Amino acid sequence: MSRFEPNLRIPGPTALPPSVREAGARQMVNHRGPEFAALLGRIQAGMKPYFGTTGDVAILTCAGTGGLETAVVNTLSPGDRVLGISIGSFGDRFAKIAEVYGATVERMSAEWGWAAEPAEVRERLAAGGRDYRAVLLTHNETSTGVMNPVAELAAAIREEAPDALILVDAVSSLGAVPFEMDDWGCDVVVTGSQKAWMAAPGLAMVAASERAWAAMETARMPRFYLDLRKHRELLEKGETPWTPAVAVAFQVDEGLRLMAEETPAGVFARHEVCAAATQAGLEALGFELFAEPAHRSKTVTAAWIPDGLDWKAVNGELKRRDLVLAGGQGKLAGKIFRVGHLGMVRLDEILAAIGTIEEVLAESGRLPAPGAGVAAAERAAIAVEAHRSTAAAGAR
Repeated sequence: MSRFEPNLRIPGPTALPPSVREAGARQMVNHRGPEFAALLGRIQAGMKPYFGTTGDVAILTCAGTGGLETAVVNTLSPGDRVLGISIGSFGDRFAKIAEVYGATVERMSAEWGWAAEPAEVRERLAAGGRDYRAVLLTHNETSTGVMNPVAELAAAIREEAPDALILVDAVSSLGAVPFEMDDWGCDVVVTGSQKAWMAAPGLAMVAASERAWAAMETARMPRFYLDLRKHRELLEKGETPWTPAVAVAFQVDEGLRLMAEETPAGVFARHEVCAAATQAGLEALGFELFAEPAHRSKTVTAAWIPDGLDWKAVNGELKRRDLVLAGGQGKLAGKIFRVGHLGMVRLDEILAAIGTIEEVLAESGRLPAPGAGVAAAERAAIAVEAHRSTAAAGAR
């Protein structure tokens, strides 16, 4: 890779495939004309299988956080009782958004590095009564490298608080791992263009269940730009209520085309392989992973910075060699680093990243064994691919 194209291994924005970059440079079209209507239709059709829904997907021009705000203000009213289940900084942010708009938010927080426990959720809801209006969930917590078991958590919520709306932050997971919004009973699901969709930042995609659409008719939080009802109304005409980020829409459309060529199964398999390689490679280099093994993310891996390691110097040298990693957030700043493996990620890029980390560690005198990281990453990738092949053969 040249210095103009670093190995960008952060949880987003993710690197753009060449054809996606080219798509973003296309000439503008009339966002009230037939070309954009066709584009919006393709994005709708391409997104639905990844959401796991047959319902509409609204395309909003904003960041993922704007999508989370959309989920809150369209379905809730000031004073509504909400349970915010947090496993990291983005779960905290989701709860904060609801608080800012006047919801009465009760927080249930897991220790950072751990997923939420369905049994604990069930117990908390049972003890608190059944009058919760909504429960906030984070599918993938990029601050800690943990992926929540949303299917199990949603089942627990449905059992103890059947009338509660389930609002899900899937910004950094959707499109990289399987998700079944309709089957799991989720009510609003949010994702963002700059993550697994391989596009630039600028669009949030939001899907809502019929329960959620019904809730919008009585919700009293203020909303104008983020009013999903306006989006649903204009979808029938192939338009958005406000001027969209057309260039980003071009990119999402091209990203979806590439994903369709690869097939969803292929996309999910690639992310699983890259996650396993990253985690095995880092462990072989002596890093302790931050997340509990059972729920490690398929899109970002967090690792502790060892005592005595001058991470500032090491990270500076990694950047000089065109490897860009992410630091810790909030209370984990300076304590962990994170490696993103989502979007246009390939195994050779992961192996290159592990190899670069090896080189820098060797120069600092902290390398366990030459080549150990890359070898472990390769073995992990082979093992995952073999397991998936065996499982596929057994399913036939």
